[in-house]
Amino acid sequence: MGNKQPYTVLAVDDNLLNLKLIEKSLSKEGYRIFSANNGPDARAIAVKEQPDLIILDIEMPGENGFDVIKKLKDNIKTNSIPVIFLTGVIEVDSKLKGFDLGAVDYITKPFHPLEVLARVRIHLKLSIATNSLIADQASKLRQVTEAQVAMLPTPEENPDALFGVYYKSLEEAGGDFYDILNISDKITGYFVADFSGHDIKISYMTASVKALLAQNCTPVYSPAESMKMINDVLVEILPEGKYLTACYMHINRTTKKLTIINAGHPPVVCLPQDGEPYLIQTDGDVLGMFKDAQFGTQSIKVTVGDKFFVYSDGLVESAKNKITWASGADSLLPMYKKIAHVPYDKAPAELVNILFGDDDLPEDDLVVLCVKV
Repeated sequence: MGNKQPYTVLAVDDNLLNLKLIEKSLSKEGYRIFSANNGPDARAIAVKEQPDLIILDIEMPGENGFDVIKKLKDNIKTNSIPVIFLTGVIEVDSKLKGFDLGAVDYITKPFHPLEVLARVRIHLKLSIATNSLIADQASKLRQVTEAQVAMLPTPEENPDALFGVYYKSLEEAGGDFYDILNISDKITGYFVADFSGHDIKISYMTASVKALLAQNCTPVYSPAESMKMINDVLVEILPEGKYLTACYMHINRTTKKLTIINAGHPPVVCLPQDGEPYLIQTDGDVLGMFKDAQFGTQSIKVTVGDKFFVYSDGLVESAKNKITWASGADSLLPMYKKIAHVPYDKAPAELVNILFGDDDLPEDDLVVLCVKV
């Protein structure tokens, strides 16, 4: 059996006698003790050693305890460590200030070693229980996310579909969804949708939509008929107030015909083999809201080498900058020109990199699909 790692406590006090007393009373009970006599050293130790609990004196020269806990809580590496204040001050206002800053308890000086031990035990138990609950919930949400992502087809699984994709969910249950429909050897359907809301129910709805696409996107039905049948079912099964915007792109590589069915979704971008990028505007009602919904439909002739971009509104919208996809889509056309010579399978990631880089993250879930004829 391996040795169990002891729980660690960081004691912070400018009084050496108090530090020694805390270290002696806790170390003999199996705890590992780190100590510091000032705020900056305490914060450095907290970052490096990640103690399970901090006992922090309030009255210290330089950075006092209130200053230290503010900086600890502002640091993502230390903000979850429970802090017990050590103080000779008994005023209620001082205690309330400490609790407001994130302290979990107070020990009043002069203290008894057994009181220190008892409070450390209590708050470590609470921390263990809280962390266990968080880990359990995170594990369950990761399973939801993994299951949702597992339903998304990859370019490697569909080499004849000639597409590249960028997908990112900002929350555990993403609202964006895409699917690839291999209708025949030379006919492929590309579906991109954005569900209203981001709750856990959405992750289950994506499976339902995927099943509907498989059942209805076949050679027997035209693209418009497929979307109408899917809409009729979604009207019946979606919870009240729920809907999805969607774009269904149907390419027949034999006849060189592209058909777009738009359900309240941002416009498709065409990047011709030889030419300037442009929007294919096809307005329509959203999916799942109206039984008699009218969808925007457009068919065009395509050329081998043409590329088409289908995406969710997270690519173009910004609540912070008050940009809607209606205005934002057109402004991004120069960006597509910049990636005209990027291979189709790498184009979505390159487009996202140009728009957002490493610092300016998108404000919503994001799907970008690039399809080559």
